[in-house]
Amino acid sequence: MKKDLIFLIGFMTAGKSTIGKILANTIGWNFIDLDQEIERMENKSVIKIFKENGENYFRTIESNTLKSLTEERNLVISLGGGTVENPDNFQHIISKGIIIYLEISQQEAFRRLKFKRNRPVLYNDSNEEVSDEELMQRIKKIFERRVHIYNKAHIKLSTDKMKVGITVDNLVKILQRDYGIA
Repeated sequence: MKKDLIFLIGFMTAGKSTIGKILANTIGWNFIDLDQEIERMENKSVIKIFKENGENYFRTIESNTLKSLTEERNLVISLGGGTVENPDNFQHIISKGIIIYLEISQQEAFRRLKFKRNRPVLYNDSNEEVSDEELMQRIKKIFERRVHIYNKAHIKLSTDKMKVGITVDNLVKILQRDYGIA
């Protein structure tokens, strides 16, 4: 495993983008949010890509972009929640760097997602917002699909009740102690 790439994985709203930026700044590395990079390249939001081009199109771009980003060095990459569901993507990142799973409970994910409007999971096939009950069911299904993948990460840290600064401090200590980073 190389030690010059760090991948942040976890459920949506776990803090991957927020924590990733601060972590990268703290250890003196660059930061890229995979979804934001795709939005920049496509010149439209992820939700618009899903609506206009479909999930398969998005997932193809996601895989290609991920592979090109892993040619970089000293980079923290925040991955979209579903990126790791593609076995090729997961095998690629596990061979290229350190994977950090930012864990969040289903209840906390629901609480954080409830008032967001920029996530495909919030809409049904008719592009209408889903009910609270439907949102919770979707969260549970997604967790069930992904938890075994998330648990293969090198580092696992809960973000449920943890302040961002403390989370970053804890990650820096782990990266220093276990990987000689920072």
